[in-house]
Amino acid sequence: MLIRYKPDYQKITMGLLSYVPDLKETSRLTNEMQWYDQEENRQLFLWKSQETGDLAGVIGIEEEDEIILLRHIAINPSYRDEGMAYSMLDALNKTCSPKRIVGTLETASLITKWQRETEKP
Repeated sequence: MLIRYKPDYQKITMGLLSYVPDLKETSRLTNEMQWYDQEENRQLFLWKSQETGDLAGVIGIEEEDEIILLRHIAINPSYRDEGMAYSMLDALNKTCSPKRIVGTLETASLITKWQRETEKP
């Protein structure tokens, strides 16, 4: 289940975002968190595992008129290979519909795979 970021979740969010290769350094990670806080069209969502209740993933988006730009997606390594990324994108799609989700250079291949998977009969 997707949960909107709140300051109470800052430490867990920073921990999850630190799995993104470009955000391993604390200063870069702190700057990115501030970047999301500066504008209303930038948002972080956390993924709460329904099986365990743990916060296991994070999505960072930038919302425009007709699109949602997926800037970051990170999942706790303990939960990888469970289809969680697709579940997170499905939930984001429902939350932000009818806007179309697109990716950055880093996230575009995941978006393409997810779109192909959701289009299967």
